[in-house]
Formats: sequence, structure tokens, C-alpha cells
Amino acid sequence: MTRAMQLRKPGGLDNLLLTEVGVDGPGRGQILVRLHASSLNYHDYAVVAGMIPTDEGRIPMSDGAGVVAEVGEGVTELAVGDHVVSTFFPNWPSGDPSPEKLTSVPGDSTDGYARERVVAPTRYFTKVPRDYTHAQAATLPCAALTAWRALVVEGRIKPGETVLVQGTGGVSIFALQFAKAAGCKVIATSSSAAKLERLKSLGADQVINYKDVPAWGDAARHLAGGQGVDHIVEIGGAGTLSQSIAAARIGGHISLIGVLAGYQGDVSTATLMMKQIRLIGIGVGTREQQQDMIRAIDAAGIKPVIDRSFPLEELAAAFRYQESGAHFGKICVEF
Repeated sequence: MTRAMQLRKPGGLDNLLLTEVGVDGPGRGQILVRLHASSLNYHDYAVVAGMIPTDEGRIPMSDGAGVVAEVGEGVTELAVGDHVVSTFFPNWPSGDPSPEKLTSVPGDSTDGYARERVVAPTRYFTKVPRDYTHAQAATLPCAALTAWRALVVEGRIKPGETVLVQGTGGVSIFALQFAKAAGCKVIATSSSAAKLERLKSLGADQVINYKDVPAWGDAARHLAGGQGVDHIVEIGGAGTLSQSIAAARIGGHISLIGVLAGYQGDVSTATLMMKQIRLIGIGVGTREQQQDMIRAIDAAGIKPVIDRSFPLEELAAAFRYQESGAHFGKICVEF
């Protein structure tokens, strides 16, 4: 038996309960991982809040990091004692997405990592960056890989280009860090003067308070020399996409990775077309891309920004802190 947080129907933070669940030894091609940390993503919040329906007793959390405790027959890629971190899409090793590859998301369609031990096939995990804590590693599978794919895989960023990031959540801060490591200039937005100062301390070249400057898209375009921004990491969705389109240069690239500001809204498709902007939806990435990202993290010495950690039994409190919007960077649970 192992401790776990389970979600009771119909969902909601008050329906997260600490329980014990069974765990078997690893079979052929499987590993037993002693988990020590997870990190909160909006997707996890949508699950526990009941916005994404799941089975009764679902164990939430898509990110998990820990140590390999046992290996099954035929396992050669990982060994006992290896520090590992989960993959968001365990059935998407590489290549283009497909319906089959986007199945079995931990914490959603299958049980996730809000538990102390888990048995899974080797493809569910990769090794972690050097000298990373478990909490630091747990920030990578969803937030970091989303930012990596947006800028490096799909955007193919180059030194000297300009990147716009929105807010101070995990994806945006990782995008800032990856962009600076690639030699790019970064424009960052927030509604908090204190958070804007922290963004500058992380390397943001220019910042915009979108509360003070509602037309921040035009402001960003002018800050990018009047021609517009090369790459935009769009986390707001319909509510902010029109500003991102205004900010983008002709031929620019927008990665749509979130819907925090709305699922539906008016979008200037004529401007999108006339500026010949490349708009792509980003849903995390592949195991191979995660391994590439981890090698880059090691080379650049990037460390995630963690705002605060909670114990496993206080997972609901961690989500309430996420709801407050007071955090800067990632929120973790450690156990």
C-alpha cells in the first residue's frame, strides 16, 4: 500500500482525500518509482475542480519526479537509483501527434502522481537534469516542455530575435529562460509592478504592465523596433489573442498554449491573414523533445523558479494558493 490523494465525484477541492492504494512490483519493461514531488499546472486544476470529468477515485497530477526503486525484467534504459521525471504523453515518444499518441495522460485519463509509489512502463519517465532536486524536476514535464516546444521546436528561435511572454506562471518563466539562453530579447507582461521587477531580474529586457497599458500589443510592437515581435507565447487564449496579433511582426509566430483569459472571443482573422502570422496550438510535447530539453537545461544551467511547496496531504491548499494568483513561477508538492 502507498499513500495517495484521490478525487471523489463530482470533483472540487473539498473532494480531494488522502487515502492508501495498492501497488505491485514491476513487471517486464516496467519500473517502480518512489515519487517525491509533483507540480501544479492549470490542467491539474481543471481536473480537480471538475472541469475535466474523470473516473471516481482518480489520483490527480500529471507531473511526477522521484527515484527508481525497482526495475522489471528487460529494463535497460533506467536503473535502480536513477532520478527520473514523468512524461505528459507517455504514448507519444516522437514524431507528429495522433489520437493514439495523445492518450493516457497521467492524472486525467489514467491515475497520476499525487502518490508515493507508482509502477509504470519505462517510457513514462526520463532521467532528470544534473543536480536537480525532485521538486525542480517535477516542474519540467508540462510547463517547461510546453515552453520548449513553443519556442525551440515550433518557433526555431534564433539569437537576436524578440520573444513576448505573458504573466508569471510556469510556462511564461520557462519561456523567458529558454529565450534568454538562446540569445533572444524578451518582452514580458504582468499586472503587478513587483512581479515585473522580478521578471527583469530574470533577464526580461523590457516589461509592460497590461493593467496600465490595455493596448499592450501595440506597445510591444513599438518596443520591438516598430516592426513587431518575432515569437509570442500566448497563454491567455481568446481574451488576449487580439493583442498578441497586434504585437506580432509580419510573418511572426504565435504559440497558443493556454486559455486563461477565455475560450471564445473576437479574433481579427483579417489581421492574422494580412500579417501572415503563423499561429499554432501547443499541447506539451514528446518524450524525445523532453530529453532534448533536459540536455539543453544541463548545457545552459537553467533552474526553475519555484514559488512555494506544500506537503502531499495539503494538495487542496496548494490549489487554493494557485487560485489566488499570488504565485510567481511554479507551485510544488513534496513528499
